[in-house]
Amino acid sequence: MSSRTPILILVAVLLAGAAWWAFGRPGAPAAVAAGDYPRGPHGSRLLSEDGLQLEVTIFESGVPPHFRIYPYDNSGAPIAPSAVSLTVELHRLGGRVDRMTFRPEADYLLGLQVVEEPHSFDVRIAADHAGRRFAWAYSSVEGKVSLSDAVLASTGIEVWTIGPRDITTTVERAGQVVADDTRVAHVVSILAGTIASIGPKAGDRVRQGDVLAVVHSRELADLRSAYLLATHHTEFARAAATREEALWKKKISAEKEYLAARRDAEEAELAERTAQQKLIALGDSPAFLAALRSAPATALPRHEVRAPIDGIVLERDATIGEAVTAAAAIFLIGDLSTVLVEVSVDAPDLVTLRLGQSARIAVAGGFQETTARISYLSPRIDPTTRRGTARVALANADGRWPPGLFVTVHFVEATATVAMAVPVGAIQTFRDWQVVFFRFGDWFEARPLELGRSDGRWIEVVSGLAPGDRYAATNSFAIKAEIGKLGATHDH
Repeated sequence: MSSRTPILILVAVLLAGAAWWAFGRPGAPAAVAAGDYPRGPHGSRLLSEDGLQLEVTIFESGVPPHFRIYPYDNSGAPIAPSAVSLTVELHRLGGRVDRMTFRPEADYLLGLQVVEEPHSFDVRIAADHAGRRFAWAYSSVEGKVSLSDAVLASTGIEVWTIGPRDITTTVERAGQVVADDTRVAHVVSILAGTIASIGPKAGDRVRQGDVLAVVHSRELADLRSAYLLATHHTEFARAAATREEALWKKKISAEKEYLAARRDAEEAELAERTAQQKLIALGDSPAFLAALRSAPATALPRHEVRAPIDGIVLERDATIGEAVTAAAAIFLIGDLSTVLVEVSVDAPDLVTLRLGQSARIAVAGGFQETTARISYLSPRIDPTTRRGTARVALANADGRWPPGLFVTVHFVEATATVAMAVPVGAIQTFRDWQVVFFRFGDWFEARPLELGRSDGRWIEVVSGLAPGDRYAATNSFAIKAEIGKLGATHDH
């Protein structure tokens, strides 16, 4: 024996002990990682038993997934597919079993049924070859995780049962809240002058007839002076006519002098009425004019600008001491108890909309929404943009819909009852699917769905679940994150 032999034996013993400590002792980590199993020439799972080997693949490049199973003998040499009779059962979560049958094709056995997603199931294979029966079983795990009720409670995941629901389909468009121009007043000073005082500011509520501003106006002073002169002229002309009438009746003066005096009186009265109407048009009341004759001269130029409607001051464009011209806008007042939502609509949609049709209006983020009805549809389509305008009248007594607010408008198309629907928030993207997480026991599994109509809150499930199935309805992204941590792969 070589002198080095005892040393080599000792090293081998130490290495064996280290291997036991790392992998063989109770509680040690598994030495084979998930997905690390024997593979055949095509890189897929290789199942072996004395007398037969099967390489199990799922082919899905550009076609629906089907099994392709390659048979070999013990040495790895291919066996004619016609020499093997084969069946495969896929036991899925929830008790569903898919049975696959095969036919020989080239150098493999071709599964005749599509392997539906997800490819997460317990596989049981039975094969007959050379008078012997062979059997294998293994699990394919994809998009699946086990979560206890305690974990669900801590993460806020709620499990609901799928069933029928009414879904209202809509046309969604962007819109903007605007003031109703039939409820807006531009308040002007109809006289040039200087702002002596001003009351409300932007945002203040006013009532019809409230004094908004006082303007000292030289023009108003001239008009009131002209009115006073007219009244005095009328009094003088009336007195002269009365005197001439008496003289004419006494044969003291000629009739033509009486008629001339009466004409002067009538013209004076007409001039007085004209001067009076001008002042009434400027806002002076008959009672004020009656008292004007005794008013001091300093009060003559005061002109009050009053609110023509109830509403809110939207704009104020004047300050004390500022000179204003006639017809200059001082205030913009709007009655915002009703506002409009204005929407630009494509021509095809404009044709389908109807006056009185229901619409749902929502603010981005969904924190505020309401329903209303279409009150206006433009009678023509813009030849350049090929679009028209729709307006929705919106009750706004509480002021929650200020002009300028951008909103999303959902015009209602139709309402229908669907057999299955889930909340939009339950849908997650997994691989290239849209899924919900189906629950069975403590297990959640990604189930690809075919989706149909949606009203923005609920979405129809055409296939992928069955009525009565339970699924994660809220916080389903937490399940997706847990599956991602497990690193389950789509490996066939």
